[in-house]
Amino acid sequence: MIDSPLFTEADNAFMQEALSLAARGRFTTHPNPNVGCLIVRDNKVVGHGWHAQAGTPHAEVHALREAGVLAADSTVYVTLEPCSHFGRTPPCADALIKAGVARVVVAMQDPYFQVSGRGIKRLREHGIQVDCGLMEAAARRLNAGFIKRAEKGLPYVRLKMAASLDGRTALANGESKWITSAEARADVQLHRAASSAILSGAGTVLTDDPMLTVRPEQLPQGLYPEDMPIRPPVRVLVDNQNQLGPDLQLWQHSGPVWLARTTESSQPLPEQGQQLLVKSTAEQRVDLKDLMQTLASRDINDVWCETGSRLGGALLEAGLVDELIVYMAPKLLGPDARGLLDLSLLTDMAQVPEFEFESIERIGPDIKIVARLTT
Repeated sequence: MIDSPLFTEADNAFMQEALSLAARGRFTTHPNPNVGCLIVRDNKVVGHGWHAQAGTPHAEVHALREAGVLAADSTVYVTLEPCSHFGRTPPCADALIKAGVARVVVAMQDPYFQVSGRGIKRLREHGIQVDCGLMEAAARRLNAGFIKRAEKGLPYVRLKMAASLDGRTALANGESKWITSAEARADVQLHRAASSAILSGAGTVLTDDPMLTVRPEQLPQGLYPEDMPIRPPVRVLVDNQNQLGPDLQLWQHSGPVWLARTTESSQPLPEQGQQLLVKSTAEQRVDLKDLMQTLASRDINDVWCETGSRLGGALLEAGLVDELIVYMAPKLLGPDARGLLDLSLLTDMAQVPEFEFESIERIGPDIKIVARLTT
């Protein structure tokens, strides 16, 4: 299927390959976007590359190095507009100009304010044909967090839940290990690894005493280069009453921990701990929108939420959740078991949050449901 009359079947095939290259960086590029690049001459790939880690060469640079002199008069397929500014690396637009490429096919314009069309303009000013918009929807999905932070000043938020077939998350006494299977829990590790931050609440931490870390041994091999290990996601804990101290299991891991609070506590924290002061609501709770804006200002693109029903419901009611990810086990916990989310009383169907199913798949004996909030 051809994406647009501007593009050929070959264009589509090469861009699909570039998107696959870009996806290789999803565990290591934070806070940079995932970008893939393919250089084609005489309908043959002469160079390919992907961005692997912030501060290292961009996808275009890797592809140009492989192509060498064959980059002249070539067509370049890149999943995000080539940068036009000096950051930690030189502008990729200038590198493409210097190489003498003839055409650049771009999946989408970069929403980042320092690029935002300038790379495309610079290429065109030097006589290079630029065609933009091929497989843009797929490119946006690949970098949903980076794009949302650039466009709205907020991270992309995924709320994960594990539930029984009757929509319950724990027995009445609080016992919940384990509702879902080992396969589902391994799948959660993939999402953790691809996120900038893992968010939870003080109640969940005090009850379960989790580590909230990525466990590399549960990840499939070959997901990322061995010399570029996964950057540990920041663990963000909503601590309304300053309850979390230094005696928790999560401090046994060296990764950063940010405690979101409305008032500063004098209790000392372990070295990796930091208090994150945010606005307070009228109920003296952490203002969740202000928290998300603060996280975005600290280069957090994607937030993976593993919360209790109260905090999960509050995130939903604040309009901050972009995706629900529900792992549903073929078990029944009964009417007295704890529910999925605490939401305010709804009195009209017009108030009901509506989602659309993105995917439904089998994970071991369980079902994984991914649903996006409709706008």
